[in-house]
Amino acid sequence: MQGFFFHASVLAFALTVSSAFAKDADLVLRWIEGQPGCTFSADDDGLYRYGLWNEDFAVVMALDADELRKASHRMQPTFAVLLTVRYRGKDSMLVKPDGISLEFVKHYHDVHAAIVPADLSATLRRDADLFAQQTARDISKHPEKKSEEESLLQERQKDVQTAVEFLRTHSLRAIQLDPSHPEASGWVFFSAKSKWIGDWRKQEEFVLRVPLAHRTVEFPFALPPSQGELVLRRRPSP
Repeated sequence: MQGFFFHASVLAFALTVSSAFAKDADLVLRWIEGQPGCTFSADDDGLYRYGLWNEDFAVVMALDADELRKASHRMQPTFAVLLTVRYRGKDSMLVKPDGISLEFVKHYHDVHAAIVPADLSATLRRDADLFAQQTARDISKHPEKKSEEESLLQERQKDVQTAVEFLRTHSLRAIQLDPSHPEASGWVFFSAKSKWIGDWRKQEEFVLRVPLAHRTVEFPFALPPSQGELVLRRRPSP
């Protein structure tokens, strides 16, 4: 059974991009391909990275190029993005994951709030307990399959333990950024299951919204990106 694994590399950027937005001109800052302050890269680690930079902060959203398939095969159907926020001001800025949302555009614009990591861990543990109970019932009915059933149970328990540890150590947490601690990075998770979300389309469209400093950063994106557009445009090597 497939485990609950995510690429856990830490993003570090030293780009200096001219601001495309006045400091408080707009309540919504939207990523638009080709606009000043908006970057994209399809990197060798299998992640797509979208960046939005202004004079106050920089936000980089990274997601697995194979995220649609992985989201469907996790123990709980979840969609994951890796966010890095870097504060560039002189005061402070609060990063709160519980305000982040993901819109599933082609599924009736269904909007899901970010999952609290502790809640997802609790759900995984509860499902593991139910699986253990079912395994015990199956063994009592078919003793000849004991070895096979116990092996499956051990694999499930190992997957859950790995997932819970990942959530504990790599999830984005609420944090106050300032010049002495300017950067936060971590994974954010969204449920990929609802009455509106069925099978994935050939190409899916999403909008990630990240509230920061009285503004909302929006990343519209598609998986897979359209051929000949973003997917073929890589950031030049430093």
